[in-house]
Amino acid sequence: MNDSTERVDFLIPVATGLPLSAPFKWLAAGARDFAASGFRGAFYGLIFALMGLAIVTIYETRWQLTMGLTAGFFLLGPFVCTGLYELSRQIERGEPVDLPATLSCWRRNLGAIGFFAAILTFLMVVWARVSVVLFALASTTEFPTMRSVLSQIVSPDNIEFLLLWGAVGFVFASLVFAISVTSVPLMLDRGSDTMMAIFASARALASNPGPVYLWALLIVLIIGASLMLWFWLLIVTAPLVGHATWHAYRALIRPPLLING
Repeated sequence: MNDSTERVDFLIPVATGLPLSAPFKWLAAGARDFAASGFRGAFYGLIFALMGLAIVTIYETRWQLTMGLTAGFFLLGPFVCTGLYELSRQIERGEPVDLPATLSCWRRNLGAIGFFAAILTFLMVVWARVSVVLFALASTTEFPTMRSVLSQIVSPDNIEFLLLWGAVGFVFASLVFAISVTSVPLMLDRGSDTMMAIFASARALASNPGPVYLWALLIVLIIGASLMLWFWLLIVTAPLVGHATWHAYRALIRPPLLING
């Protein structure tokens, strides 16, 4: 009996030794995809802008609903991002750019992407509750509401609280970023299960900490600047980051290993 058939290794291979300049190449490639798609990614940018606008509006009028709405957007976010990744995937494969087809591309791996969205939502809820507890420990007043927590965050009156809140928030943000650098593109492109995609994403960061953390900083700067300068810039900057994330995935995750066995 011939046992020389090829099989795919269970461990998803990741790149090592990427240069620090790699994130700038990802952004340039993302900009090319955005243009090559006829700027169809702006459709998803508009969705992100409207999602953010909804959070701001609800906070100003019915702030009690803000946390629930934000949790809902964390559930929807990975599904919205798949549309941008699929546009880049179509361009990479030389296929016609088909925006309607991207609207349901997540159905190829619904279970894995849905589970990942649930994990992100759980982490968001935990972080929100931790923020409330930290505020309560630092406050001499009554137990805080979510609105008072948000107000305290931007107040310079309690620097100790701000430092503590920032340090714990950095830990949560680092965890979320580590598990999500390449996870959704990997699940969409290769049909990977959630945990394998998360482990591959974390290993990609561990193998390339310089460029990946620089990529995180660039995302914060680009999206943060959009939020502070003019909200509707997200129509352009969100798809730019989304397309670039596809190229980050391509650079960080190697093709499957084929082993004789």
